[in-house]
Amino acid sequence: MDTHAHSFDQTIDQADAPVEDLPFMLPGRPEMRYDFPKAWRHFKELVKDKENTAEVFPIFEALPWRGVYDAARAFLSSEKGQKIRASEPSLVTILDDHDSLRRLPKGTLAHVYCDFMEREGLSAQGLVDELDRYRRPDQYFNDQVDWYFRRMRDTHDLLHILTGYGRDALGEQCVLAFTYSQQPSLAHLFLGYAGALEVRKGDTVGVPIFRSVREAQKKGAACPRLVELPIRELLAMPIEDVRKRLNITPPRYYMQAHTMWRAGGVNPYDLMAPVQQAA
Repeated sequence: MDTHAHSFDQTIDQADAPVEDLPFMLPGRPEMRYDFPKAWRHFKELVKDKENTAEVFPIFEALPWRGVYDAARAFLSSEKGQKIRASEPSLVTILDDHDSLRRLPKGTLAHVYCDFMEREGLSAQGLVDELDRYRRPDQYFNDQVDWYFRRMRDTHDLLHILTGYGRDALGEQCVLAFTYSQQPSLAHLFLGYAGALEVRKGDTVGVPIFRSVREAQKKGAACPRLVELPIRELLAMPIEDVRKRLNITPPRYYMQAHTMWRAGGVNPYDLMAPVQQAA
């Protein structure tokens, strides 16, 4: 195990450029303020066309994590934070290097991650490209806080894998609720529960939809903030050991919902996700 991990570290270190001596936080960043009318306006448009992801990102702008700058400052001011920033300048580089990840032992988070991403046709860079379609030029800041923001984006699919919540309609709402407890943007909470309401409207079986979402929210609160953990180290560990370290237990109500749906002749993955994922 240690030999594999050492080989993995060497490969990734060679692929990553040395960490940039970035400014801590550049001036001009927007103040994190709530704009409830804007959020409601875009949500009404999203309800009309649930595939229109262009309406999701303004909701996150309108209902941000107001304490995100303080959280980023606290982490980046710590020795641990700077050590992780130096060893993991780009999670996209690490996560999309499946050849190196596959050299780790089977059963590690790295292998499960590769299996999931390849099966779903996803990539870490793909999420970057999707979000960049909606990012304005004035929202780019080449500083350490932006590095922290990118980690919030790049850990999304890891959350799916670690929590056991799939990419079905209910699974996406549960990940939003879990993420709210990790990164408390009101948009995560609002979209998670609004999405759950839409799932319930189409539910003919009577599954525990809101209990599933609430349970996910509680699980997110019990888990250390993933963006502030050494992802490279976690990737080299057996996935069950990672879950144990992060206090993540199987999602009882979500699994119950899937069992009930299938018993009723409903495929949970045939239900269209009412609100698309966003980081």
